[in-house]
Amino acid sequence: MSSSDPAGETRLPDASPAAPADGAAASAVPPAAASPGAGAPGAVPRPQSLMLSFFGIHVLGRETALSSGSVIDVFARVHVGEDAVRSTLARMVGRGLLERHRRGRRMYFGLTPRARTVLADGQDRIWRTGAVNRDWDGGWTLVGFSLPDAWRSERHDLRSRLVWGGFGPLQSGLWAAPGRVDVTALLDGLGLDEHLKVFHASAAPPTDAGVLLRSAFDVEGIAAGYREFLSRWGGAEPAGGDPLACQLLLHTDWLELVRSDPHLPAEHLPADWPAAAAERSFRALAARYEPAAARIAAEVLDAIDLG
Repeated sequence: MSSSDPAGETRLPDASPAAPADGAAASAVPPAAASPGAGAPGAVPRPQSLMLSFFGIHVLGRETALSSGSVIDVFARVHVGEDAVRSTLARMVGRGLLERHRRGRRMYFGLTPRARTVLADGQDRIWRTGAVNRDWDGGWTLVGFSLPDAWRSERHDLRSRLVWGGFGPLQSGLWAAPGRVDVTALLDGLGLDEHLKVFHASAAPPTDAGVLLRSAFDVEGIAAGYREFLSRWGGAEPAGGDPLACQLLLHTDWLELVRSDPHLPAEHLPADWPAAAAERSFRALAARYEPAAARIAAEVLDAIDLG
């Protein structure tokens, strides 16, 4: 049984939820800078990250909304309290990612079109793009920009979107990403087109692509994130072996990790690059948890049909 939601709502604190769609929708919300991984087994990621994973697993692709009471019940399984759940739901409503649907005394939350795009991009990165880039054609996308000094918020939003899109800083005001990136989609909605210069190019001598990667991206930090994931999920199970809780923690951990990975070309990475091993581990565990987690979710989640 899930608890009912009181009629009152908390105020909408500001925060930035998660990643956009740069594919994920490009016009969606930029991610907060995520450190690789979510901590040791049993450690809980940010409620906002958990909430995005939760709705991606249980709502994306369905015309449904979930009661706040049942969301609170599920999040208690990963030791996130009621106040944190309510404020996170309110925050995501305020940022246009969730919408409320009242039924009697209960409040239900469903995805907005913007959130569906964000979450669909995350699913694409997890299940289709993969963690290892073996298909790089040698091309780069370059973005140059110059913003007024007073535009701190705009600069933060732009850089957040660029990071989410796989860009790294080459020098002040010039960012690069391997491959061909749809910058128009990535930066849609920021209103900065007049301040941007975008090019598709290839490196020429004396520029070395491997050196360029290491100057623009924290290659060692990215590798460390994958190794930490393998360490966290290769030992004792978190959440006491609860399949629904384990599934939520696993997906959140992995999604934060792939969001922090710019998908660098494999040919310029060390031979022992750990992304492939970490991805195999994630997929095996995801398949292991899914059947039991789905059964539990069907029992505990209070959903309404929006179709």
